[in-house]
Amino acid sequence: MERTFIMLKPDAVQRGLVGEVINRFEKKGLKLVGMKLIQVDRALAEEHYAEHRGKGFFEPTVSYIMSSPVVAMVWEGKNGVALARELMGATNPANANPGSIRGMYGMDISRNVIHGSDSVASAEREIALYFRPEELADYVKAGEEWLSE
Repeated sequence: MERTFIMLKPDAVQRGLVGEVINRFEKKGLKLVGMKLIQVDRALAEEHYAEHRGKGFFEPTVSYIMSSPVVAMVWEGKNGVALARELMGATNPANANPGSIRGMYGMDISRNVIHGSDSVASAEREIALYFRPEELADYVKAGEEWLSE
């Protein structure tokens, strides 16, 4: 099983899409192991987007992620990172599959509803930024044995 970090961005929270997006992950068979509604401060935003420091979109992205609460989550499942990325769709909603989360709800590349880790290494780093180990649940979900081999 693989864990991945998912963040519902300010536009998802403001537009009332939190439940809809969570529902999509649950219906796909992923298991929610951590979730919190938080207001991201500058230090956390800059650390999260550190790899983009110096790029033109760094400051607008940092400002945006601090503009409203976000929902930080950890999901677990077989090939969790790749599965979550498939559910999310391409970063630019204009290029996203119409059935994906971004394809359905994303407005443009800067208001694309959701962030998800792009690799297992990124997932580990991002999970550690938002969650302490004791904040993540370790449990067997009812019916889990039917969802994977």
